[in-house]
Amino acid sequence: MTDDSRAVRRRSLALLGSLLAPVAAPAWATVVLVVLAQLAAVAGPLLVAYGIDSALPLLDEGGDARPVVLASAAYLVLAVAGGLLAAAVVRASARVSQSVLLDLRGRLFRHTQRLSLEFHERYTSGRIISRQTSDTDALRELLDGGVTTLASSALAMVFTAVSLAVLDWRSGLVLLIAVVPGVILTRWFQLRSQRQYRLNRTAAARLIVRFVETMTGIRAVQGFRREERSAREYDEAAEVYRGTSAAAIRVNGVFDTGLTLIGNTTVAAVLLVGGLRAFEGDLAVGVLVAAVLYARRFFAPLAQIGMFYNSFQSAVAALEKLSGLLAEEPTVPEPAHPVALEHPRGDLRLTGVEFGYGSGPVVLPRLDLHVPAGQSVALVGETGAGKSTIAKLLARFYDVRAGAVLLDGIDVRELDPLDLRRAVVMVTQESYLFSGSVAANIALGRPGASRAEIEAAARAVGVHDVVTAMPQGYDTPVDKRGVRLSSGQRQLVSFARAFLADPAVLVLDEATSSLDVPGEALVQRGLRTLLAGRTSIVIAHRLSTVMGADRVLVVDAGRVVEDGAPDELAVGDGRFADLHAQWRASLLR
Repeated sequence: MTDDSRAVRRRSLALLGSLLAPVAAPAWATVVLVVLAQLAAVAGPLLVAYGIDSALPLLDEGGDARPVVLASAAYLVLAVAGGLLAAAVVRASARVSQSVLLDLRGRLFRHTQRLSLEFHERYTSGRIISRQTSDTDALRELLDGGVTTLASSALAMVFTAVSLAVLDWRSGLVLLIAVVPGVILTRWFQLRSQRQYRLNRTAAARLIVRFVETMTGIRAVQGFRREERSAREYDEAAEVYRGTSAAAIRVNGVFDTGLTLIGNTTVAAVLLVGGLRAFEGDLAVGVLVAAVLYARRFFAPLAQIGMFYNSFQSAVAALEKLSGLLAEEPTVPEPAHPVALEHPRGDLRLTGVEFGYGSGPVVLPRLDLHVPAGQSVALVGETGAGKSTIAKLLARFYDVRAGAVLLDGIDVRELDPLDLRRAVVMVTQESYLFSGSVAANIALGRPGASRAEIEAAARAVGVHDVVTAMPQGYDTPVDKRGVRLSSGQRQLVSFARAFLADPAVLVLDEATSSLDVPGEALVQRGLRTLLAGRTSIVIAHRLSTVMGADRVLVVDAGRVVEDGAPDELAVGDGRFADLHAQWRASLLR
């Protein structure tokens, strides 16, 4: 085992230990119930032996029926008690497992929310869904019945072997000899199933990822007529999953058949050896019957232990992935001693900023920039020039490699995260709307806002009439991603959300790109209201939006190559002048 494998194993065990620690008491209570259930089950053959060898002769010799009645009654009581204890084990283990899974799901959700934007941009949504579904289900299968099955099976084998050895050591020796091929077969099964189940889990995860990504991007799939290709790729993933599942089933089939053969052979051997001894008077008939019952009972738990190994391997693989996700650390950590910013003005300054994504190349080599409070700045440039990167740094979705981003003279890495999020709001072209009403989506900007404040925000950006024309007005539900609204309407709702939040700094990253031409005038009026009196950073390809800014920065390869008022730059001979001329020419066509 490599050092990395050991580290992963330790990390997984630490996670499991932290999940089990809060439920230690009910877990130990479950163990006690398992022990009692197996003691009740193993006592049955002993009572049979007593009834045949001791109770029946007394009935035949003296007519005393009490021993037979007592043996039968005791057997019945133990059978009922064993059933009740088995049911109690199922309930107790279910309570423990569901408590553990509730804790785990909560941890995964909270931790995934806490991780930085960098993580979410490289970790696909399909993989996250797989962690929350198939991987937690694998752990559920282990905890719901796997652990108690292992404990019950192991105790059943130990109690059975000990009882048979005490009852008749020669029959116990026959059983001991038969254990050897059973253990060899079980070990073979463990090695084979470990490999097969890892392949199966990987194939299942890839199938889920393929399905989720296709359905998430269904518009692109249909728009570019990729249905057949997507179907082929999905079929290939499904075929791999089918193949790994079939291989795992074949391994199970060999194990089950071999174990059944060994068990039946052992029963026959115990019956043969014990029968010859009983014929010679060296073994009581009742003991022989009990020995046969114990031999039949011994190998069923061994099969359950082998099957447990399947669940165990699947759960181990899932636990490694889950612990890996929970081990991810935010690349944008919260400050150790956060600085409060109760009344932000919106003064922005970037000093000596150097940045690159992850361990990748530098995309902002060195940037110095000052945006006074209340100033509106537009960033323009080619795709990949670094405009959105600057916006993400201002909102602290990423941290700089060198230099600092200051808000009102305070490094954003030291600001209280809540104060920073209230002071700086970013609106992107995605304009994501959550399931719920239009009012609830607008109120996301300031939870607890009154209906009057929500409507005032909608009026300010020009979306009030659109909302009131809907079937239920502000109570109209929007589906996931706001599919009941057009892209322009969703963007206007996101503007209302930002207006209601009333930040000191507003960052618009291509926020007007989805708007149609007829609605552009309305949107421009809404933007003027939205941007008035606050610092704003506007990234837009629409020069109608850019021309309304106080200042334009032309960005190229992470550097500011032009800086000035839009009217002044438009009449110059730089890059912005070229863009302005192209825009004017497009208006005349």
